Amino acid sequence: MTNQSHIKGVVLAGGMGTRLRPLTVNTNKHLLMVGNQPMVMYPLQSLIGCGIRDVMIVTGTDHVQAFGDVLGDGQALGLNRLELAAQPSAAGIADALSLAEDFVAGDRVCVLLGDNLFEQSLTTPLVNFRGQASGARVLLKEVDAPDRYGIATMQDDRIIDITEKPTDSASRLAVVGAYFYDAGVFDICRTLKPSARGEREITDVNRAYLQRGDLHH
Repeated sequence: MTNQSHIKGVVLAGGMGTRLRPLTVNTNKHLLMVGNQPMVMYPLQSLIGCGIRDVMIVTGTDHVQAFGDVLGDGQALGLNRLELAAQPSAAGIADALSLAEDFVAGDRVCVLLGDNLFEQSLTTPLVNFRGQASGARVLLKEVDAPDRYGIATMQDDRIIDITEKPTDSASRLAVVGAYFYDAGVFDICRTLKPSARGEREITDVNRAYLQRGDLHH
């Protein structure tokens, strides 16, 4: 029996951290200190702040133990349940998300990229997502360099297209690293083919919801 009002959290904290070397030679970038705490604490606090208490962190195989050493069972942070999953290779955000299917177990899910820090609470978009009968919800932010992001094209306040890192775009609205999905997201992940860079892309997940008319923002 699933509970459509119950939302679990997934933090994606994999990647090679190549741009931060040599700092990431021996550790995952999400365990590096940002301010007074490891980077991964910020997405966890965002989830806890909007009432999510069951969280899975997906990271590379070599770093699962380190996350466990830093975070323990999560109860000291205010979580009811914290699980860790290993992504064997850097095969994309949608690939990492697919590893959380058994954990989500038919509920809804809020997915955060572990290296995105949110100054504003996620409570309002979470409440709006709960009000949806189905589908997905993404957050948009105007950016100065649209060629670095997945960019949403709008028409009458509706998303009509999402383009990954466009070289020429009339829109500056980036899809930021916070995504709300119904349980159908895992069926979508299974259908995805790797992109030109060999990864299953989260933009393709969002486009699948867009094509069925069930992507909100």
